[in-house]
Amino acid sequence: MRRLYTVALRLALPLILLRLWWRGRREPGYREHVQERFGIYSSGKMDKAVWVHAVSVGEARAAAPLVRALKELLPDHTVVMTCTTAAGRETLKQVYGESVRAAFLPYDYPESVQGFLERFRPRLAVLMETELWPNLLAQCERNGVPVVLANARMSEKSARGYRRWRALMGPGIRSLAAVCAQSEADAARLRALGAPRVEVTGNLKFDVVLDEGQLEAGREWKRRLGRQVLLLASTREGEEKILLNEIPPSAALLSVVVPRHPQRFDEVAQLAQSRRTQTALPGSKDRVHLGDTMGEMAFYYAACDVAVIGGSFMPLGGQNLIEALAAGAPVVVGPSMFNFAEATRLALDAGAALQASDARVAVAQALRLLSDPARQKAMGEAGKKLCEAHRGATARHREVCRRLL
Repeated sequence: MRRLYTVALRLALPLILLRLWWRGRREPGYREHVQERFGIYSSGKMDKAVWVHAVSVGEARAAAPLVRALKELLPDHTVVMTCTTAAGRETLKQVYGESVRAAFLPYDYPESVQGFLERFRPRLAVLMETELWPNLLAQCERNGVPVVLANARMSEKSARGYRRWRALMGPGIRSLAAVCAQSEADAARLRALGAPRVEVTGNLKFDVVLDEGQLEAGREWKRRLGRQVLLLASTREGEEKILLNEIPPSAALLSVVVPRHPQRFDEVAQLAQSRRTQTALPGSKDRVHLGDTMGEMAFYYAACDVAVIGGSFMPLGGQNLIEALAAGAPVVVGPSMFNFAEATRLALDAGAALQASDARVAVAQALRLLSDPARQKAMGEAGKKLCEAHRGATARHREVCRRLL
C-alpha cells in the first residue's frame, strides 16, 4: 500500500509545486527554501541533534516548553525544528530565534526524508500532535530513529479516517516508540489504531508561559482606550462577517478582530476602521479594529474584556483557547471545537468558558458578559486556576524522551 501511495505522490508532484507557487503569491515564504522540501541542504552533517516537528503556528508555540526541556536534558545537542507552513517558519523565528535550527519538513518522498535524516542525523524525533506520514515513519524506523508522538490528539473524526486507511497508516503508527496523549479519550483512540506505549501526559499548551511584557502592554492599551473590548480571536474565513453582523451598531464597544492567518489581514481590513500596524490607538468612533500582527496573542487577550474563539463557527475544529484562559479572559466558543475537545470540556466544567450553538448565540452571550463585570472576573479567575492546575505535561514528556535516549 505504501508503494502505491508513493507512486501517487510522485504523480502529484506537478500539482504540489503549482500549489506551492500559488500560495507564494500571498505568502512569499512558500517560495523560499524550496530545496529543503526535497531533503536538500547546503550545510554539512550534524553529529548531535534532536528533531521536533511542529506543522504550523499553534504547534510551534505549543512546543516551546518541551523544546526548553530537551535543551536542558541535552545541552550539547542541536534542536532541529521543522514546520510545513510559511507562517510556521516565521513563528519559529519569533519564538526561538537562533536557539534552534529551523527547516521545512521534506515532502513525504522516501529519498527526501532520507536526505533530511542523513543531514541532521537526529537521535530522537518528536512529532507534535497528529503529524503522521507513512514514508517519514518508515524511514525513521529504517534509520533507527525513535519517534515520539507528542501532545497527541485524535478526534473521533480523525480516527475514522485513519481506520479507513489502516493498510497504509497502520505500520507507521505501530512503529512509534512512544505516544504522549493529551487525554484518556485521545489515548484510547490511538491505542485502537495500533499505537504502542501510549500514556496520558496532558496538554503542553497548559505549560506555555505568556509574555508578561505583552500582557502589561495589552492592559495599558485597554486603559488608554477607555472602552469595552470584544475580541474575535484566531478567526477563519467567513467568520468575521457573521460575528460582526450580530453586534448591534449601537453597542458602545470596540470589536478587535485577529485573523488566524496573516495572508488574510488585508482582506479582513475591509471590515475595519483601523489596524494595529498603522494606528497606535483606535479612534473613538471606530467600531472594528484589525489585529494584524503575529505573535501577540497575549497582548490581545490582556486587552479584551471577553474573547470569542474563532475556527469554531465553521466545521474546522476550533483554535487554541488555553492562551485566553491563561490570560484571564472570559471565553466564548462556537459549536466546532473537536481539535480542542478536552481543553474545552475542562474550561466549560470549570466555569471559565461558554459554548454557543452558532454565531448569533455566541455574540449574545458575549454581550451579556460585557454587562456583568462580576461574572467576567469569576470566569477569568476560573480560567487562570484551570491552567495552573493542569500544568506539568512538559515534565512528563521530558521523562518519556529521557527514557528513549
